[in-house]
Amino acid sequence: MSELARIEPTTATGEVAELYKQMKKTIGVIPNMAQYMANSPAVLKAWLDLSGALNQGALPAALRERLALSTAEYNRCTYCLSAHTFLAKNVAKIDQAEIDHARDAASDDPHMDAILKLSDAIARGRGAVDKQDLDDARRAGVTDAEITEVIGNIALNTLTNYFNVFTDTPSEYPELVTPRHNH
Repeated sequence: MSELARIEPTTATGEVAELYKQMKKTIGVIPNMAQYMANSPAVLKAWLDLSGALNQGALPAALRERLALSTAEYNRCTYCLSAHTFLAKNVAKIDQAEIDHARDAASDDPHMDAILKLSDAIARGRGAVDKQDLDDARRAGVTDAEITEVIGNIALNTLTNYFNVFTDTPSEYPELVTPRHNH
């Protein structure tokens, strides 16, 4: 368990209370992760703002959930694997086979598969990718907007993965999913 304090919704004040109010209105809950992020309203706001902006982008929710699963598996984040498995099943309506594939940066859909493979190559290369990886993505029809948003999603997911691994955030999601390996 982390040494960071947990800022409970019932005791939040000032900017944190306002951010919680906004979250309650937009997503209906204050996730455990947010209650630790609230130690810095700037970090909580950054997560909310980046997430909100990417939700308005070219990548559909079902693909963003797959990207979150792939990155959480790579970064070995149990909290994020559990959260995004729940969201993938119950919100994005992704079947279990595709959830499992996403954890391995793969999909039965060729376009999604190309995006997941490129995302994995970018993460593993810490931003640098082989020309072949980029050529493969382009041949599968991956656009400049999608590539740009993949990088944005890697940043968002790495933020939450590292944060939750560091804090050992307790999961409020019904099933605890543990990383299988570092694909």
